[in-house]
Parts: sequence; C-alpha cells; structure tokens
Amino acid sequence: MLYDTDILIWVQRGNEKAARLIDRDSARFLSVQSYMELLQGARNKEQHRITRGFISDFEFTILPLSENIGHRALIYVEQFALSSYMRAGDALIAATAIENNLPLVTSNAKHFRVVKDLELKVFKP
Repeated sequence: MLYDTDILIWVQRGNEKAARLIDRDSARFLSVQSYMELLQGARNKEQHRITRGFISDFEFTILPLSENIGHRALIYVEQFALSSYMRAGDALIAATAIENNLPLVTSNAKHFRVVKDLELKVFKP
C-alpha cells in the first residue's frame, strides 16, 4: 500500500492503530511527496533523524516523481482545485498511487474521493 503522509503523522503521535496497520503490511510504499512533507514538518534535526530512521527501519520504498505522475497530478489540480480544493501535494500522492497500481491508505479521504481511478482505503484513528 501507499501511505498518505497523515498515517505516518498518526504513528509519530503515538497512535497504536496506525502503527499496527503499517506493521502488518509487508510492502510499504511512500511517495517522495509524503517523505518531503514529513521532513518539512519536523521541528529540528532530531526529528529529521527519527523520521529517516523510521522510514529505513520499516523498509518503506520511496516512490519518485515521474513525468506521468506529474502530468496526472496536473490534470487532477486542473479538474478539482476549484470544486474540491485539490492541493498539489495531494494530487501528486494520488497520481503516485495510480501510476504504481497501489491502493492509498489515508485518514483524509475527503482530499482524495474526487479521484475516481484511485483505490482508497480509509483509516479511522
């Protein structure tokens, strides 16, 4: 599964249900967009180190941006930014999931429901 940024934030906040969800999964993927969001949200170098360690320890595969992902994300922003407030980061994460044929797990389903081709798994903390 591809994990939205919010799932890892739940883990950082001590949510055991989110931690079990990740622990049970043998193939863990993260968009480079989510990885950047996690690092950007860190308050100091120690949080950077902890985030990098978590990603490494749980063997997340970081999926890079590609031309197809960028193009697909642009289409999502064009289609949904005004009607559904689709943000660039969410568009990149959704496009990464679709281009890699992965379900996206998130607790922010409202950010992604407009993307019809996306297999969405809703996490309820």
